[in-house]
Amino acid sequence: MKTLKFGGTSLANAKKFIQVSSIIVNQTKNNQISVVLSAPATITNHLEKIILQCVRNNNIPIKEIVTLKKFFLNLTKKIYIINKKYPKSHIQKKIEMQCQKLQALLHSIKLLKKCPDKIYAQIISMGEILSVKIMKELLVSYGYEVLIINPIKLILATSNYLGAIVNIHESKKNFKNLNINKKKIILMPGFIAGNKFQELVILGRNGSDYSATILSICTNSHTCEIWTDVNGIYTSDPNIISTAKLISEITYQEALELSYFGAKIIHPASVKPLQTYNIPCIIKNTNKPNYPGTLLTTKNNKTIDIIKGITYLKKIVLIKIINIKTLYQEKFLKKILEYLSKKNIAIYLLNQSLSNNTVSFYIQDHPLLNIKLKLKEMLDTKIQNKLLKKILYIKKLSIISIIGYNVKKYNIDILKKICLVVNSFKNKILEISHNTSNISLSIVLYDKHIINITKKIHDLILYKTIPLNIFLIGIGGVGLKLLDIILMQEKKLKKIFIQLNVNVIANSTTYIKNKTKISLNKWKKKFKKSKKLFSLEKILNLAKKNGYLYPILIDCTASQDIAEKYNTIMKKGFHIITANKKSNSSLFSDYKSIRKIAHTYDKKFFYETHVGAGLPILNNLKNLVQSGDQLIKFQGILSGSMSYIFGKLDDNSTLSDAIKKAQKLGFTEPNPQDDLSGIDVARKLLIIAREFGYQLELSDITIEKILPDSFNKIKNKKEFFSEIKKLNNIFIQKVNKAKSKKKVLRFIGTIKKNGSCNIKIKSVDNKNPLYYVKNGENIFVFHTKYYKPIPLILRGYGAGNKVTASGIFSDLLRVIL
Repeated sequence: MKTLKFGGTSLANAKKFIQVSSIIVNQTKNNQISVVLSAPATITNHLEKIILQCVRNNNIPIKEIVTLKKFFLNLTKKIYIINKKYPKSHIQKKIEMQCQKLQALLHSIKLLKKCPDKIYAQIISMGEILSVKIMKELLVSYGYEVLIINPIKLILATSNYLGAIVNIHESKKNFKNLNINKKKIILMPGFIAGNKFQELVILGRNGSDYSATILSICTNSHTCEIWTDVNGIYTSDPNIISTAKLISEITYQEALELSYFGAKIIHPASVKPLQTYNIPCIIKNTNKPNYPGTLLTTKNNKTIDIIKGITYLKKIVLIKIINIKTLYQEKFLKKILEYLSKKNIAIYLLNQSLSNNTVSFYIQDHPLLNIKLKLKEMLDTKIQNKLLKKILYIKKLSIISIIGYNVKKYNIDILKKICLVVNSFKNKILEISHNTSNISLSIVLYDKHIINITKKIHDLILYKTIPLNIFLIGIGGVGLKLLDIILMQEKKLKKIFIQLNVNVIANSTTYIKNKTKISLNKWKKKFKKSKKLFSLEKILNLAKKNGYLYPILIDCTASQDIAEKYNTIMKKGFHIITANKKSNSSLFSDYKSIRKIAHTYDKKFFYETHVGAGLPILNNLKNLVQSGDQLIKFQGILSGSMSYIFGKLDDNSTLSDAIKKAQKLGFTEPNPQDDLSGIDVARKLLIIAREFGYQLELSDITIEKILPDSFNKIKNKKEFFSEIKKLNNIFIQKVNKAKSKKKVLRFIGTIKKNGSCNIKIKSVDNKNPLYYVKNGENIFVFHTKYYKPIPLILRGYGAGNKVTASGIFSDLLRVIL
């Protein structure tokens, strides 16, 4: 014997009924089959709605009954279209009779002005009864003999009408008295049992799995198969979380925990009997009958992942009772637990504090049950007698649970990831709890964004992939090169569990976005067509809306306005990587403020490319300062363009020709005056000085002018190059004078021990390391307490789009590495 159970989604329409009947018929080739059927999908909810409307309005909801009736009549009609042997008229009469019975029961509710549990059970189980009647006629039309088992007579249950518990021993005895023909297919409605008075009782919501378990035991089945609309048990609900992975094997205990904390995989009451009677259970997919599914077993397979699943419960209510004396806790708690058990309401994370005289627990909110009012009635006398202080209720909560053997062993790592996710959605963890069996870790938090939070936790824990969500502002030369690097490196990084997702690309006027990621092969076409006007506020709100764990704003602009908003950006949850030197070279008070906000909000603020482009200058400098080193003197060539220009002067090039060549190679700004003014070098020198602890402003740096003041009036490039020729002879004389002393000219930034900074054209000989630097290279020479008499020297290309983009990319990885 083999027992099969088909859930509501497997019986949702006529095609599904035909599909299930084919599976049943196919299974009869090797085994005698007993089958448990649920109500078609949504029908039980619809019946609940009918009860609720009748109670609230004190009227029979005819419209809802008609809708129910039409569903079943259309179902049988469509089965008949597919199978002309199906006795449509016969079964439709049975549907009519069931609807008449429903109306009679609703009439009783109307008279009583409430719905007794006994009537509630009879109404809510009608879907299962009709499923069995419809399936029987379908199988008979194929020529099979069918026996319908009445669970009210054979399955004995105790407790109450709505949450009955089966007496397996007595039920097994009842089945022994049956003489079932081995050729017959056994059908039984799920969800239903009978009490000692042979009255209909139900086994709790979604209790058809429990029915299948009982039928498996009572018929001595060698296997129980639970058929649903998915391939088996997943690490989370695949209908909601697309990244959920199929679990090939899971222990009964893990399955029980998953079910208990909200996973719709198997009814919690089903697990223990299967485990006790050692009956293998397989979760199968009705749409893929040949798929192996998920095996429930008694032994833990250590080769399978530690974490088996992540699930959640919504609409949770915290009830906290504060009493005066510990003596009374056990008495009133017992009374509450008995009441909740009677109403088939599960209790989660029960906590008793003897020191604080409190009892707290969580339940799911119930539309038909006013828990707050009922508890007030039960405990009102104790409140009046001042044995209890008060009862607190907090609604709109959720519980997220992580399930797997030895989950506690990885507790710290898991909790770090959970906190990261919850904080990114501006939610709050109210409680953390482990179960005693060390299989589950649960957190309580507010309802908001619960599905997205669960998804992020799921992916971060199970896949161990860290998503970096990139918001790029500025798509000039550096920004474009950065996108090329990201495209080139994203596959390699995915292998080490880093996912690069560019979600926003923007310039000063336009932007494009994608919640998941922008395709970097096609973004330019989309950008040209985009009509979205740039709005920093709108862009920043996307991170919170989508719950990004590591939202990173990359500033590749030279915008003062963007730089001034860095504090706001970090407060919105962003890490910042910037090539925009305005942020670190503005007022010293702003320089300090950015760092304070970054520390307060635990955000990374990286700007390695501000000095030396891709050279590791600032990070090394920070390490020196943190280790206690002190600056004695700094000298450097901090501009790639000026390095190139002065190198060409060494080779007897005129100043104007050297500038033209530098511009052609992309070393200079579009307007070379910006380079020759020395302000870019001044900003870099200021940043280095500040990193060493000097509280300086940009105005404190002395710059020896290369260009006369008359150049300030020049407005176009053509006029600039015409005027710059007038300086050629002056610079030829300076170069020749230096050469006569076996020296070369260099544009050098200097920081002295007292913090004074200057930028000058100096002549240096071949004993100075700056002598050899040309062709766009930068050099940084640090004389410090630790590095003397031989200084620390860092040298390399410090200009160009590619090396700058490379430096930004390195900063990007530093956010998590």
